[in-house]
Amino acid sequence: MELSINLAENPMRPIALGKRNWIHIESVEAGPPVAAILSIVETCKRLKIPMRQYLADVLPALADRKTSEVAGLTPMAWKLRRSE
Repeated sequence: MELSINLAENPMRPIALGKRNWIHIESVEAGPPVAAILSIVETCKRLKIPMRQYLADVLPALADRKTSEVAGLTPMAWKLRRSE
């Protein structure tokens, strides 16, 4: 059996390669929003959710939600609602 961490590393590779492109942001405040966006993108990929469809459904609803309701808009919660 070959020991390999490629399955864990491959999804992170585009992020590591993209860091060089994001250096121009030059803002400490930019890190958390970029991390949140990439987290959503990678979660959609992992759950095999069509990202454009997810974002088109969730983003308009986000403005009308209370902070306590935002957890129901995660990719996993969205997928569970769609499968019902």
